[in-house]
Amino acid sequence: MGAAPAATAEPADADLELADSIVRELFLLVRQVKRSGERHRPEMIVDMAAYHVLAHLHFGGPQRAGEVAATFHSDPSTISRQVSALVKAGLIERRADPGDGRASLLAATDEGVRVIETERRRRAHVIASVLATWSPTDRQALTGLLGRFLDDYQTFEAQES
Repeated sequence: MGAAPAATAEPADADLELADSIVRELFLLVRQVKRSGERHRPEMIVDMAAYHVLAHLHFGGPQRAGEVAATFHSDPSTISRQVSALVKAGLIERRADPGDGRASLLAATDEGVRVIETERRRRAHVIASVLATWSPTDRQALTGLLGRFLDDYQTFEAQES
């Protein structure tokens, strides 16, 4: 029989208040970024959820629809609707799966890649403009701390599953 996992102490009230403030600030930041994206993206011809599927296929490479659904913890029918819109818009295509001729892989088209890269440049321009008055040291600190927070969060989630 293995040893029982070590009990973790409950966080102090001050730590919980700080964590709650961080969650609130992150929520507001994500909402602001989404709002900004919707306002400054006149070329986007699909909704943000479909855009995330497109970006995932661009950066992750061709995949089956089931793999995409699993990645997004989404119902396959939801992914299917997003894929249909992306195929109709010419941003992704279905390709034969070389490992299984009965299945198909989804992949970003050249036009899909162009849309992704245009959005990435737009977003980078906005963020660079927002940070223009920050010192290089503060910009690096923000980048480092956000990366560290994400790494630690992912590690925590992996241990919890």
